[in-house]
Amino acid sequence: MQKPSLETESTGDRRRERLRFRSWHRGTREMDLLLGRFADAHIASLTPAQLENFDVLLQQNDPDLYDWILGKKTPPTSLDSDVMRLLSAFCSGKTNP
Repeated sequence: MQKPSLETESTGDRRRERLRFRSWHRGTREMDLLLGRFADAHIASLTPAQLENFDVLLQQNDPDLYDWILGKKTPPTSLDSDVMRLLSAFCSGKTNP
């Protein structure tokens, strides 16, 4: 297996840090806590595809995302990814951090 280049690792690390920052700075304290804690617990283990899915979720409006995470509403099919399910399970306490 070929080791990723230093440039690729650096880019991936920067993306993870950017996503972590965006998770902790949403604008509402509730979402900061839900998304920030999830990012702290899982961002390092997400694949590049999962990072992309998480990035797309972070682009959504807080009220909608909050309802999807807590199961009050069903997320659109295009956003119902493994990351959305992992996030929902994490926030409901169904998975370990």
